[in-house]
Amino acid sequence: MAIHQLTDEQIRSMSVAEKDRWWLENVYQGDVPQMTVRVVIMGFILGGLLSIQNLYVGAKSGWSLGVAITSVIMAFVFFKALEAIRLIRNYHVLESNILQSIACSAGYMNGPLIASMAAYMIITNTVIAWWQMIMWLMGLAVLGVLFAFPLKRRFINEDQLPFPEGRAAGVVMETLHSGQSGKSVLPAKLLVIFTVLAGLAKFTQWEVYHEWMNKIRLGFLRIPEFLDEWYYNLAAKFGWWAPNLWGTPLRELTIRPEVDIAMFGAGGLMGIRTGVSLMIGAVINYFILAPWMIQRGDIKPMIDAAGVPHYGLRQITTWALWGGVAMMTTASLLSFFAKPQTLVSAFRGLSRRGQRTVDCLRHIELPLWVSIIGVPLVGAYMVWIANWLFGVEIWLGIVAIPMVFVFTLIGVNSTALTSITPTGALGKLTQLAYGVLAPGNITTNIATAGIAAEVAGGASNLIQNIKPGYMLGGKPRLQALGHLIGAFSGAIFSVAVFYPLFLRNNPAGLISDQYPYPAATVWRAVAEILTKGLSQLPWTAVVGAAVGAGLGIILELIRILTKNRFPISPVGIGLAFVITFQTCLAMFMGSFVFWLLGKIWPKPQQRVNEVFVQNQESICAGIVAGAALIGVALMAVEVIAERMHVQLY
Repeated sequence: MAIHQLTDEQIRSMSVAEKDRWWLENVYQGDVPQMTVRVVIMGFILGGLLSIQNLYVGAKSGWSLGVAITSVIMAFVFFKALEAIRLIRNYHVLESNILQSIACSAGYMNGPLIASMAAYMIITNTVIAWWQMIMWLMGLAVLGVLFAFPLKRRFINEDQLPFPEGRAAGVVMETLHSGQSGKSVLPAKLLVIFTVLAGLAKFTQWEVYHEWMNKIRLGFLRIPEFLDEWYYNLAAKFGWWAPNLWGTPLRELTIRPEVDIAMFGAGGLMGIRTGVSLMIGAVINYFILAPWMIQRGDIKPMIDAAGVPHYGLRQITTWALWGGVAMMTTASLLSFFAKPQTLVSAFRGLSRRGQRTVDCLRHIELPLWVSIIGVPLVGAYMVWIANWLFGVEIWLGIVAIPMVFVFTLIGVNSTALTSITPTGALGKLTQLAYGVLAPGNITTNIATAGIAAEVAGGASNLIQNIKPGYMLGGKPRLQALGHLIGAFSGAIFSVAVFYPLFLRNNPAGLISDQYPYPAATVWRAVAEILTKGLSQLPWTAVVGAAVGAGLGIILELIRILTKNRFPISPVGIGLAFVITFQTCLAMFMGSFVFWLLGKIWPKPQQRVNEVFVQNQESICAGIVAGAALIGVALMAVEVIAERMHVQLY
């Protein structure tokens, strides 16, 4: 089927009631199979696995990747394979839509585990019980659904806003299920191929595999974790020069060429602009500022048992994060408020006639009364649990609920136009507000900001995932149920992996060179600076923060004035100050390789362009999924073996 949509003139001239009637008569597919048992089970499992992928990627980069298209293609391949051997029949496009709703909800609902809640546990050195964490995550997810669906009628039904990522998912579903040509399954094939290849490559990097291969003299059949291993092995053997900057070894500065397959794929998804920006920030931080500050004594070493000083990410970021966080904050906020029409349009028209109740869709939309009753009830639940778990005063918790509404309006507008949800900027705004309302209370600062920012971000992403259903004629209330199922899946899978594999009952050790948790680092830094003051920082860090804040404003202004033609992202530069150099390099290489392919083979009819450039998203999604899932699986094997006292080699 072809996707039907209104023209720009119809969007401007038709009333909301006319638009709803047009959609009901021309797009809605009626009571065709949608939320079937098979898609609920598959969505639950696939969403859980993709939530683990985002847990891994978030621990490495601080970002969560969109999983809509990935889940659509993976499920399509699976169900079409079952159709081919006659185990199932007629996998419908609206089943695919419900599955992506479940999977997407699972994929992005674990944000607190890589941001606010991770920061809380690091700061307080407290482990929140796993079952309490599930209660917290589910409360945030349900509140996000309750805030999102009343706004869905405004932003999707009436204003017909684009939601680019959601629209792309709808187009992919329509293309795959229409069976127009062999090209329609090429993205699916490439995703599967690169998932398998990336998984195998990640397996060969496993230390246990390396030891196995060495025992049978096949140690060369592996992909090294670092490309400089051979040099350091020879240097140790023959006494060669150890590379350093101003006396600090490059390895201590994390300056190493790492073969990080997942981050290579993530770089391909980010694009060259972000990749170059990361590289610029990494060079400035790790080649210039960090060794300089080590020489000055402003970056303190960690002394091992033998009395030998060591550096690495944790030591470096105690100084470097202030400039990076300041740059990201000012750039994000300037970008956010530089378009006042976003704020104005967020509030305009909420009281238009026909917004609250649309009679012709009352049998398929989620009833408004569910949100009217549910928001106060679930809001009260979140206020209670914030008081119980984090000691947040009741009145401070209550203030967070209307903040959710305001920030959701703002976040949805941004997501609708760009597919970028400014959760980080919204979190900083909330932390700033609670820095005034509860000065000196760092736990209240993080917990309340976590409610407002995480719910607003979740609701914005949820509305984006409703967009494909609207395009294809699905039933909205089933997508609401799908998002709740996905939230439960994401909570179960993410918590089950986060606690034994990442946290390990040691919040202080959560941040490492391998898993820097940059989002949690930023949350912690902002909370500390708002509650402790600048006096505890070295004066060079304060100067760095001031310079970073100024550069963030200048670079973002240039980007705005050049209408986004300026090739540098100040947010990308700032992010490099809280990620290892080796991770920045891997992501840059991913963005550079795909950019280079597009430059060498620019014509759509060229075979390389057709396969690699036009299917960049599918290839990179496969790379990330394969490497991340195998990486987590190998971590699980090591932990289980350790607890069972089994020697793997």
